Amino acid sequence: MITSLVTGGAGFIGSHVAKHCLNLGHKVIVLDDLSGGFEDHVPQGVEFMEGSINDVELLEALFEKHRFDYVYHLAAYAAEGLSHFIRRFNYNNNLIGSVNLINLSVLYKIKCFVFTSSIAVYGAGQLPMLESMVPQPEDPYGVAKYAVEMDLKAAKHMFGLNSVIFRPHNVYGENQNIGDKYRNVIGIFMNQIMQQKPMTIFGDGEQTRAFSYIDDVAPHIANCVNVPAAYNQVFNVGADKPYTVNELVQVVAKELGVEPKVTHLEARKEVMHAHSEHSKAAGVFGNSKNVSLEEGIAKMAAWAKVVGSRASAEFDNIEIEENLPQGWSKKSMAV
Repeated sequence: MITSLVTGGAGFIGSHVAKHCLNLGHKVIVLDDLSGGFEDHVPQGVEFMEGSINDVELLEALFEKHRFDYVYHLAAYAAEGLSHFIRRFNYNNNLIGSVNLINLSVLYKIKCFVFTSSIAVYGAGQLPMLESMVPQPEDPYGVAKYAVEMDLKAAKHMFGLNSVIFRPHNVYGENQNIGDKYRNVIGIFMNQIMQQKPMTIFGDGEQTRAFSYIDDVAPHIANCVNVPAAYNQVFNVGADKPYTVNELVQVVAKELGVEPKVTHLEARKEVMHAHSEHSKAAGVFGNSKNVSLEEGIAKMAAWAKVVGSRASAEFDNIEIEENLPQGWSKKSMAV
């Protein structure tokens, strides 16, 4: 039987990838420290281990016991905007933790290492974002993701470790942590509405993103190990059509049955426009009709109504307070 490790499998994308791996007939072991995920998101039928990718002894024991065929690495602290202010935490978790897994994947002769990177590696001013472009990340989150991509290429050159790298973007859907105020704007909006609070927008709301429903992303990540043409390649994956945050407000409010109420906060220093091109993925995995924003948000809203609102967790280890966006400091508590 094929045995796969899914790190971050109690989180959002990871829990969906674990489910699809099960559907492909894999024996799945999920490793998650529950810092951003929930144990009840782990699919039935997988073996769950609570722990960190920075616990090298635990990783060694797991690799020795299970002799994995594939590693799907989705464990990361993915608050891109916050990464400026938690630089040490970001690199320890998103870079060093990844290297721990790559080392063991080399030592245990893993057949393929599947890594979820991000379009954050591209930075600003490169539209549409193409895999052939030279990445120019503008924040520590993107820097860490690109560093892992380069490390995987080096591991292929030196040790023959195969990998598939995905750069998903602005993914939303069921199992998202809607209580996290630092990331995932659709979840933030839904949580604010259910708490009868106004939706908060940084700046004028004219920044654009192509919001991607989870079912347009997770199946490709799970199945890529069965697609030889995908090996040692990088793929953008997600929706094609960008929307402004102002447009997003209208759709989310409509699907939750409320009139939109908005509070504008001071603009963040962020990439204003980000969307990528997906013809490379279509050529390898086949064309698929993306779930529309309205349909995807309707599905997520139905789930969110059942789950209910969640309290926004405070990140307790801010390393730099200077220029911290409004509402992200305990001192301001604007959200």
